[in-house]
Amino acid sequence: MAITQSSLMHSNATRSADHPLGELTQSPPTNRGCGVVWGLDCTGLFFFGLLFIWLYTLVSVMVKGRGDLWPVIAGMVFFQMVNFAIGIPLTKNLSLLPRLPRKSLSVFTNTAVSMVHSSIISVSVAGLVATVSIRKGPIKMFSYDELFSGIWSGAYTVLCFSCGYFAYDQWDMLYKHLYSPRAPSLLMHHALLLTCFTLALYRKVTINYLILTLVCEMHSIFLHLRRVLRMAGLRQQRNALVSLEWNLNWLTFFMFRLCVHIGITIKLLLDASKFPSGITLPLALSGMVGLNLLNIILGSSLYNAYKKERFEWKDYLKEGKD
Repeated sequence: MAITQSSLMHSNATRSADHPLGELTQSPPTNRGCGVVWGLDCTGLFFFGLLFIWLYTLVSVMVKGRGDLWPVIAGMVFFQMVNFAIGIPLTKNLSLLPRLPRKSLSVFTNTAVSMVHSSIISVSVAGLVATVSIRKGPIKMFSYDELFSGIWSGAYTVLCFSCGYFAYDQWDMLYKHLYSPRAPSLLMHHALLLTCFTLALYRKVTINYLILTLVCEMHSIFLHLRRVLRMAGLRQQRNALVSLEWNLNWLTFFMFRLCVHIGITIKLLLDASKFPSGITLPLALSGMVGLNLLNIILGSSLYNAYKKERFEWKDYLKEGKD
């Protein structure tokens, strides 16, 4: 599902998420279909079940000797603590952000935590990639053996930590009903991503490929920043800072999201004959094709939002002159 223009433009209970899959909507559980159990509708119950199975499987594997997966749990706990650190003070004293509607508090907190995740992962991945490129050089760094079976220093921990974030975010969306029951695209995305990340971490293959896909978090920072400022009422007029934000948004979109994901797709196609038989290559290619399609949708939505914002600013200037 695409991010709609309204999810990019309006300060209601929606937000542009980590990935261009759709809008995050705070909505009450519906009584249709299977009814409401534990405050969850049919959609929520289904994805809560998947999340429970994922967590049970993860803990079982860790108990059986895979203690190296502990950063996944650490990531879950860390981002939940960040959620509390942002949300609790605002709940007790909304005057800290007087323009933020109370009904948007949960979405604002969730988006702010997502921005923290994007910032941490961006710095981690940038430092990791820069270090590896200096030590091994770009040719060896992007070789098939290095990307498929190699694990760069720190890459495993970073991927685990990011996996923990997506588990936290899935729980937060379910617990606070931050999803559309009829179009739970973000819930579906997170469920698939948790499956792919966890399988890769368990088998210790394609870790470096997945690390490269996380370079797009550098662009996500500006997506979340734009949304947070708009919801908080701190982005009311177009000025030099807003123009800078848009320029950085477009620059990072093309450089760190669109070009990187296209590059990874091309690399997979070039290395296709080297992959072992099985589901690894089809899963990787289908995932990258999906990401590239979503990037096109996101770019279109951003462009529409940019045009609308420029149009509103021109009207504002015209009214001021009149």
